[in-house]
Amino acid sequence: MPAGMTTILPHVAMQVRRLEGILLTQLSRWGYDEIILPTFEYLDVLAPGLEQDLIEKCYQFADRTTGRILLLRPDATAQIARTVAMGMINRQIPLRLSYRTSVFRYEPEHAGRDREIFQVGAELIGRDDGAADAEIIALMAECLKQVGLRAFKVSLGHVGFFKGLLARTGMSAEGRKRAEEAAARKDLPRLEEILASERVPPAQARAILEAPGLYGGDEVLNRGRKLAGRDRTLHSTLDRLTHVYQLLESAGLGGCLLLDLGEFRGFEYYDGLVFDVFADGVGCELGGGGRYDHLIGRFGRDLPSTGFAVDVDRLFRALNRVDIVGESSQPGPDYVVCAPIHLSQRLFQLTSLLRARGCRVVHGEGRPRPVETIQAAVEEARRYQATAALVLGAPGLSADEVLLIESFSSGPAAKRSGKRRSRAHSVKRVKIQALADWAGGTTNS
Repeated sequence: MPAGMTTILPHVAMQVRRLEGILLTQLSRWGYDEIILPTFEYLDVLAPGLEQDLIEKCYQFADRTTGRILLLRPDATAQIARTVAMGMINRQIPLRLSYRTSVFRYEPEHAGRDREIFQVGAELIGRDDGAADAEIIALMAECLKQVGLRAFKVSLGHVGFFKGLLARTGMSAEGRKRAEEAAARKDLPRLEEILASERVPPAQARAILEAPGLYGGDEVLNRGRKLAGRDRTLHSTLDRLTHVYQLLESAGLGGCLLLDLGEFRGFEYYDGLVFDVFADGVGCELGGGGRYDHLIGRFGRDLPSTGFAVDVDRLFRALNRVDIVGESSQPGPDYVVCAPIHLSQRLFQLTSLLRARGCRVVHGEGRPRPVETIQAAVEEARRYQATAALVLGAPGLSADEVLLIESFSSGPAAKRSGKRRSRAHSVKRVKIQALADWAGGTTNS
């Protein structure tokens, strides 16, 4: 397999799909409508929404029809911004959109990151107020709770605070960018070097160096206001952060919040309140998001927006650590249906009838002789962990009968009750129509 890629095997795929289904259901309950995004786009069309370092991580190839450069989807938010700005969604603002998709980014093998990332996310487009920020964070928290994750922390900050500290120093644009990158990594020695090379005055440098370490509760906001001094722009960012923090506390989320004045996201289009979510046992963020009021404007229509995405694979790992994802294997079928080879047409008719009644059915392997078919049916029922086996063409059966071989003494009800499977089995003749009638009334699909 290429580095950073994976195959999700059936027993895990079932759990991943279940996890995604719960997340999308919760997003729908909050009024977020799913959008399905294209897997690749023209580079020149999407590039306005992508930073240069992200473009360098994209997988690019030529369109055989036009010769233009295509790229595999590197970021869902940029695609949604492009879609909205080009008027492809003819609905009133605000828009609430959700998605389930994969993004593809090149990462060095030593980075320990996947190159294909499964994401579920949501975007709230057209509102610029603290209530919208709080809604997105509360929605993310509710999604995590719905899938069973109880212990997590949301690191909450505002990129405008640290950028404001840098802006008032008179640093060069390149120097500010390097300082932001160092702060995002919490690399204080590197940050100190950059400030020294830019000849930032000692008092301002101390405030900048202190900011990445300011995380905790209300005391963080108080200290931030002291660092802000009389700078109204900095106080404005803290006012917004305080407002959202209070809204989330009133919603009962205070216990999972952590204020961080050095918080940055990995994309430069974030220009307001930002957040990451963490859980024990996973050495990186499960997801996060924030406000991007000017990203859509890069495509022609400026709209204030905010959103989040969670990494499904990382969330899955966090859930596995607390053993709450659910059963590790797909439930077995209701029936394995077997028939001698010359009765294949009747076998297809029977399985179609049962599936129409909502049963889970597997075709058994055809055998030349009826006796061999019965033996194979028993073995295949055990292999598939089926409730029962059905055999057509067994000795003594009429054309409208099947042989019902149950692995539990009490049949399907015992399977649903969770009793252990016995190697013993009961055998009886059943009319096909009676079987179909019974299955349609009592078997779970």
